[in-house]
Amino acid sequence: MNSRIHSGIGMTSQRTRDRLVLRLQEKGIRDPAVLSVMRSIPRHLFVDEALASRAYEDTALPIGHGQTISQPYVVACMTEALLAAGPCRKVLEIGTGCGYQTAVLARLAGEVYSIERIAPLLRQARILLRELGLYNLHLKIGDGAGGWKQSAPYDGILVAAAAEEIPEQLLVQLSEGGRLVIPVTAANGVQELMRVTRCGNEYHCETLDFVKFVPLVRDRP
Repeated sequence: MNSRIHSGIGMTSQRTRDRLVLRLQEKGIRDPAVLSVMRSIPRHLFVDEALASRAYEDTALPIGHGQTISQPYVVACMTEALLAAGPCRKVLEIGTGCGYQTAVLARLAGEVYSIERIAPLLRQARILLRELGLYNLHLKIGDGAGGWKQSAPYDGILVAAAAEEIPEQLLVQLSEGGRLVIPVTAANGVQELMRVTRCGNEYHCETLDFVKFVPLVRDRP
C-alpha cells in the first residue's frame, strides 16, 4: 500500500474531518449516510502533498491538468441530491478527476461507472481507489457527454463539469425514476446545479444551488 495512506496523521486527524462535517451540516447537508462517508474518506490523499494541509477546508483545490477537486460541500450536496429518492444500485459519474467524488459514491452505491478524459488523472485515481479498498468501480477514458451506453440504464448520473446544455445521451441512459445531477451554465454565465428526474419519457428539472465547475469538454464527432 502506498505510504501516503499512512502519511499526515496529525494534520489530517479524525477531529479535522469531524470539523469539516460540522461545517457541512451548518450549510444544510442532512443525509446521515453522506455525512458519515464524508467523515471517513481521507481527502488529503486526493490532493498534492503540498496542499494536504488545506484538504479539509471547504474549498476546491487544483489537481493539475487545469482541473480541481470539488469543494466538499458541493460533493456532499450533489451526492445527497442523487440519493434523495432512495439508494442507487448503479451510478454513472462523468469526470473522475482525482477520484474523491468517485470514492464517496463507491461507499454509497452498488456499482459506480466513471469516465475521465485525462489519462494521467485516471491512472492516479485508479491506483488510489484500489489502495483504499474500493472495488465496486468501473473506470475508463472517454467522452463523458456520451455516457456509457453498454452499462445503461443508471439509477443516478452525476456530472462533475458544467454543460452548456443537458446532454441528451445522458438523459436516455437514466432508468425510470433515475436522477441526473449536473451543473448547467446559463446564458449569463452563472452555473446552476440541476437535478433531472426521469418519469417515463418526461424529465422533471429543478435547480438546487449555484456552483462553479470547469466546463464539460465534448469530443468532436
